[in-house]
Amino acid sequence: MKKIVIASGNQGKIREFKQMLEPEGYEVLTLKDLPDPVEPEETGTTFQENAVLKAKAVTDRYGLEAIADDSGISIACLKEEPGIHSARWLGHDTPYDVKNAKVLELVDGHEDRTAHYSCAIAWCSPDREPVVFFDTWYGEIAKEPQGENGFGYDPIFYVPEAGKTAAQMTYEEKNAVSHRGKALRKLEAWLREQNK
Repeated sequence: MKKIVIASGNQGKIREFKQMLEPEGYEVLTLKDLPDPVEPEETGTTFQENAVLKAKAVTDRYGLEAIADDSGISIACLKEEPGIHSARWLGHDTPYDVKNAKVLELVDGHEDRTAHYSCAIAWCSPDREPVVFFDTWYGEIAKEPQGENGFGYDPIFYVPEAGKTAAQMTYEEKNAVSHRGKALRKLEAWLREQNK
């Protein structure tokens, strides 16, 4: 069984990656499974650059295949913020219920509440150039947080086609349409081609 490292400490992301990669025959490892885990700084200016930085740091140190994602929410009336700063916005350790409350406060009174998630997934392997897969998910900022599933900004990300927030969707529903789900399917299709 091929090993692949998810270069993330985010349990929500790890769960979503495992749900998609384990049925493909991968043994999914996380940074916690590695000795002295590396924590690269996200110094890139795009989701793609940050994803490559994280995956490449793992591959360079441990010589293992690795994938990392960088994702975030961009809100039209906030000039596309927080964007690549989504995880660090208001401070890395600030709980998401506080971040979500701040978003709702800032968006209040704006007619345009459109927003979109972006996700870049980078795949790295020793002696090969990184490959990046990118996708988006469009919706709008809800009037109030709703739902217990998902993580991050999901309780305030309303999906008009579904009639509910990302946090009210089942994992299966979310994976079928989300930015990460779509980018990961591109990665899966590519991996299958490589493994033929």
